[in-house]
Formats: sequence, structure tokens, C-alpha cells
Amino acid sequence: MKKLALLSVVLLTVTAVAQNNISLPAGTNLKVKLVQTLTTSSKSGEPFSGRVTDPVMLDGKAVIPIGATVQGRVVNAAEPRRVSGKPTITIFPDTLIMPNGDYFVLSATLEKTDLFNGTSVNNEGQFKGKGYDNNDLIEMGAGTGGGMLVGGLIGGGKGVLIGGAVGASATVTHWLVKKNSATLPAGTLLTMELSRPLAMTPAPSTPGN
Repeated sequence: MKKLALLSVVLLTVTAVAQNNISLPAGTNLKVKLVQTLTTSSKSGEPFSGRVTDPVMLDGKAVIPIGATVQGRVVNAAEPRRVSGKPTITIFPDTLIMPNGDYFVLSATLEKTDLFNGTSVNNEGQFKGKGYDNNDLIEMGAGTGGGMLVGGLIGGGKGVLIGGAVGASATVTHWLVKKNSATLPAGTLLTMELSRPLAMTPAPSTPGN
């Protein structure tokens, strides 16, 4: 009887160890809803968090449940100084917190978002704002031409040149104000991809301690 009880304890211990040694492979996707808004005005090191919206399954079991939290920080946020650039937000997810409080060190990159207004995510996991398009070029050209017309009517040939410069300056400034920023609104669905295997062994202390 004692041997049977001892065998049961050993089996339970082995099972617990096996469960604690679960590892999700690199390439596994996490779908996360962003909690707070991030913009190109966000500072490097600014924290962000998101809630897992779909369970992550392994061998038919939910290893990461809905409601788990992904935390990280903004690595870089940049606004272009020229018409040819695109605003960029780079984030680095680094922690997974389970609903029971267990947390795990996470290495993942942004793969895509559910935003479809001309934004994109490049191969390095950087979120890119819309930037300019042909309509913006037409708008800038129309603004420059309008300035030339008004300048010409007021001051003749010299006024055309002055008006063109003023018009170009005004329209390009308008574009930069309008197009040089990017936003990841709260509630945006982010798809993240594990860049390294995630060992599901709880860390010994809580984040920040």
C-alpha cells in the first residue's frame, strides 16, 4: 500500500514538472488588444500593455488563456522631417502575465495590426504610418500653383515667384503637420509572433521587483 502511495506521489510530481516545462515554439502567434493609445509622440521606454484575445493552444490545451496580459515598452517613435519619410512606432513586448499572477519573460515582435488605412508593419516589426500618397502630391502642387496665381495677380512676375514659395511652404507645412505622425489607438488588435521559444516556467518574482 505504501509503495502504491509513493508511486502516485512520484507520478503527480512528474506530471507537475512536465506541465511547468511547457514551451511554445518560435513563430507562435499572440493576438493582443492594445490597452492604451501609442503615438509617434510616445517616449522611448514608455510602457504599454494588451490583453490576449484568443487562447494559444498546444496539444489541444489552452497554454495562454484569454485575458492574459502582454506588457512591453516603446523602443522608438519617430516622425519624418521630409515628405519622403513615414512615421514609425517600434514596440518591444517583454512580459506575459497569466490571470493567476504567474509571469514569463517574453521575446516577440509585432507582425501585423487590424488597421487598414494605409498603415503597415515591416519585416523588423515596426509599425509604419500612412505617410504621403499621390493625392498629397496633387494637394501640394495645387497649393503651390494657387500661391503663384495670387502672387502674380498682386505683384506681377516677382509676385509669382514669391507667391509660389509661400504656397509651397504652406502646403508642405500642412502635409508635415497632417501626415508626419502615426497612432496605434487603444483597442487596436495586434498580432505578435514569438521570436524565441517561450518556456512556460514562472519567473521567481513579480515584474519590477
